[in-house]
Formats: sequence, C-alpha cells, structure tokens
Amino acid sequence: MSNNNNISLTYKLGGAIEINRLGYGGMQLTGAGVWGDAPDRDLAVRVLQSAVESGVNFFDTADSYGPHTNEVLFHDALKAHYDKIVIATKGGLERSGPNQWHPNGKPEYIASTIEGNLKRLQVEQIQLWQLHRVDPNVPVEETLAPVIDAVKNGKIKYVGLSEVDVKTIERVRKIMPIVSVQNMYNLAERSWESVLDYTEQNDIAFIPWYPLASGPQKMQDKLQVIAAKYNATTAQIALAWLLKRASNILLIPGTKSLGHLQENMAAVQFQLTDEEFESLSKAF
Repeated sequence: MSNNNNISLTYKLGGAIEINRLGYGGMQLTGAGVWGDAPDRDLAVRVLQSAVESGVNFFDTADSYGPHTNEVLFHDALKAHYDKIVIATKGGLERSGPNQWHPNGKPEYIASTIEGNLKRLQVEQIQLWQLHRVDPNVPVEETLAPVIDAVKNGKIKYVGLSEVDVKTIERVRKIMPIVSVQNMYNLAERSWESVLDYTEQNDIAFIPWYPLASGPQKMQDKLQVIAAKYNATTAQIALAWLLKRASNILLIPGTKSLGHLQENMAAVQFQLTDEEFESLSKAF
C-alpha cells in the first residue's frame, strides 16, 4: 500500500515485522451474535482472499468467534498465503451462546486455548496471541504464566492485550514484553485516549476494535461534509481519521461484503488536512 502523503501506511510489529496498517478483522464472518460459522462460507472465503489480493497482510481472529469456527475459516481461506501474512488470534473468553462472553483467565484454560489456536490455524507458531479479556477473578500474572511458557517454547512469537488500562499494561510489562493493545476506539468513542497515547509513546501497536462505531449513518454533520468534499464515504473518512490520529494504529475493519471490503481498502487514498482532523476530533 502507498499513497502520496506523509502518513506511513506500514508499521513494524514488535519492531521487526512490517505490516500494512489497514488490516482485516474476522468477527463478522460468523453467525448472528458471533455464534456459529459464516452463513455463506464460500463468500467468507472469497472476502478473506480478496483482502489478501487488495494488500491486507494483517488479519485478526479469536478462538471465541464462532466459537472456533473463525480460526478454521482463516486457515481454509488463507493457508496458501501464510508465508506473507500475519494472523493475530486471541484467547481468554468462553462462550455460552449468541452474544454471551465470559472471561476465563485460569492458567489451565489459557494453556488449552493456545493449543486450540495452534491446531485450528494449523501453525507451529502464533505470530500474535492476545489476551482477549483480563479475568477479574484471576491475577493476570497467573493467567499469563502459560503464555510466557508458550513464548519460551516457540509456540507464540508476540503477545498483546485487549480492553486494558495503562496500569494493567504496565503490570504485565513487568513480567513479559507486550507488542499490541486492542481496545474499543473510534471517532465517536475515545475513552481510551490515555491508553492510545501510552502505546504510541512506548512503540506498542494500538488496534481499535469497532473502528466505525455503529455505522457511518450515525456519524454527524461535519463527517458528512468532509466526506462530500473528497467524494468519499463517511466510513472512509472515519478510517482516514484513525490513520492520522497516531502512527501506531492498526485498523481491522471487518465486513461480509466484497464491495464494502474494497471501500474500506480505498480509505488510504484520503488524507485529512490538520484543520479537518481537528474539526472531527472536536465534533464528538
């Protein structure tokens, strides 16, 4: 990916693996309530393969998507491209039904989760393993003990966290390196600003989940005016705002649509002026 402006569209994960900042998140390639396999599995495979063809080389999944079906889908669709892409996955949430999520940070569960990740993705090493949620009932040091072992044994290359504050990040960094943080963040939801600033200062990737909030139709007037100026969609401008916000932001918008995928990919074409960026930053 490249554009004709001064915003870098690549990032070195862990200071070593260069990836394109506009990636793809697989959560939508499941059934209703993130439960069960993608209703149209053939289309889901085509979406993932089209993402690779469009320049995506960073993909995000989790054992809880489905549960388990999403990782198998990623393998089936992307196995031919494993040598040129990075697949991030997660563990630490159990599922009891559609839209039901339960943190489980018990070490034995995390250990079994890692083995499941490896088996479903059919890889010898997970490039980025992320703790999906910190279990409030288990000290995070205990939760991550099997993760540290997996890193030592070559089963995991890099480790990330999700939905954590700065205090938790610093607590974890005392026992192991952290290369990414995945928190909810978008133009309309910026309660994790302090975490984003911390990750930027410490060269840790920040991966916003839900980067488009509730959909472009809910964006406000300023966003629509700027989109009209660039002949862009409001979703594209929202992604462009995130790319400009911080150079360590990795985007993983997901979609079930080939057309929407291409729309997202085209967001790199638009560079907001400083005035437009500030105007949007103050609009929400």
